[in-house]
Amino acid sequence: MVNRLATVNTSRTLKVVGIILILSFLVDILILSSPFQPTNSAWQIRLATAFVDRGIVPMVGLGMLFAGHWVDSFDDSTASGIDLRFPALILSSILGLIFLLIFPLHLNNVRQASDREVEQIVATAQRAESQVQSQLSQVQARLNNEEAKAQIEKQRNQVKAQFSELLKDETRYKQALENPNIPQQQKDLLKRFKADPKELDKFIAEQSNPQQLANQRLTQIRQDKEAAEKRAKDSAWRSGLRVGISSLLLSIGYIIIGWTGLRSKGATSGGGKRRATAR
Repeated sequence: MVNRLATVNTSRTLKVVGIILILSFLVDILILSSPFQPTNSAWQIRLATAFVDRGIVPMVGLGMLFAGHWVDSFDDSTASGIDLRFPALILSSILGLIFLLIFPLHLNNVRQASDREVEQIVATAQRAESQVQSQLSQVQARLNNEEAKAQIEKQRNQVKAQFSELLKDETRYKQALENPNIPQQQKDLLKRFKADPKELDKFIAEQSNPQQLANQRLTQIRQDKEAAEKRAKDSAWRSGLRVGISSLLLSIGYIIIGWTGLRSKGATSGGGKRRATAR
């Protein structure tokens, strides 16, 4: 009596947990798929990722459901109630086909999304380069004015005088090097100017040359563009690989569970019919 009660409780617990896991997965997917946008590739990517991330949950539920029916087999007198194994095998087969379709579709969607993101990055970089070139043209046009040239030369002399005074004053120079608020890059420049005063003239000439500044800005824009393109491609590759391989593995698992179970069900049913005919 005690063993039978334990069998009934164990079987019921396994079945209930299994059904809850399967239903929770279906509810999650239903909620995550809202609003329904089947033609939107971004929606497809999000849904496929959510589907795969939760894909193991119904598999565990199926395992617990079948384990509950297996426990029932130890006691022939136990009333097993509704036999959910056949619909569970159908669901497993359907999930296997869905995960099999997700594999190529997700890879294609991720590739297209990556291409679009790279195109946006390139377009943004091109706009930034055009803006720099436009600003350079405006500055060069203004520099044709003698008054503007005189003003720039005055600013150069003022900057050189400020640096020269700092470099000559050892106390202020050391304080600048020890000041934590001054960036290390500026401290390195001060050391260069201290070691070779000609570096100061060279630095001032470069910083007051609009073409030089424009070239530095263009170089930075192109470096940022290349880094952004690499991040976009790496992210797409990782997402496609993770979700794609997981989807393929889940597909294999569900198809094996569903189709193998259905075949064994068919063989058992066929065998039962043959025995009934013989009698």
